[in-house]
Amino acid sequence: MADRKGVLPRGVRASSLGLMFGAIFLAALVGQAFSGWAAFNDEQAASQLAKVSLGEYVTSAAFAVDVAENWQSEYLQFLLYILATVWLVQRGSPESKELEKSGQEPDEDQRAGRFATQGSPRWAATGGWRTVVYSWSLVLVMGSIFAASWLVQSVAGWAAFNETRLQQLQDPLSYPAYLLNPEFWSRTMQNWQSEFLAVGSMAVLSIYLRARGSPESKPVGASHETTGVGG
Repeated sequence: MADRKGVLPRGVRASSLGLMFGAIFLAALVGQAFSGWAAFNDEQAASQLAKVSLGEYVTSAAFAVDVAENWQSEYLQFLLYILATVWLVQRGSPESKELEKSGQEPDEDQRAGRFATQGSPRWAATGGWRTVVYSWSLVLVMGSIFAASWLVQSVAGWAAFNETRLQQLQDPLSYPAYLLNPEFWSRTMQNWQSEFLAVGSMAVLSIYLRARGSPESKPVGASHETTGVGG
């Protein structure tokens, strides 16, 4: 059945944000694979080495490190933002809680434990360790994905780095030595700084600027002082 506000089926429209980002993520990943493959083979040719197939490239350490280093920085950004916004506030930003609500908030406000409602998730109402785990489940999952992505980045980066060293007739580095290598931290920090800048800019610019109809923005006519209200 089509939604009355559009031609899309109601179920599709209800999940359209996730579906859209899923689709453009896959398109961008495919684009990265093809463009990275072409660039990699250009480097191979310049070094008088054999070109590789697309399948060989997307299963290589070079492709894995390029993907994983972006994933880990994105999940670190959101992990820190989620944690920071529990206790820290920004007057006038829709990305912040209201100033007086800083902190974890009582169970009554969070509808947890004995204050759970009929529609609350089961673990929110159970109490004990289950409610504690569920209370921090988003942080736990985001943190786990960040840790896994960082591990993949470091191992794949180590393999790709040593492959280059061997091509240059240099001795490979051990994994601990690679983790202390400036090349690893240069690649890591260039991603981190851009993520921190972007999320900080979002929190501050949304005090004064608007995007009509977006929950990430305040209503167009809201005061600059209005905090924690989305449009």
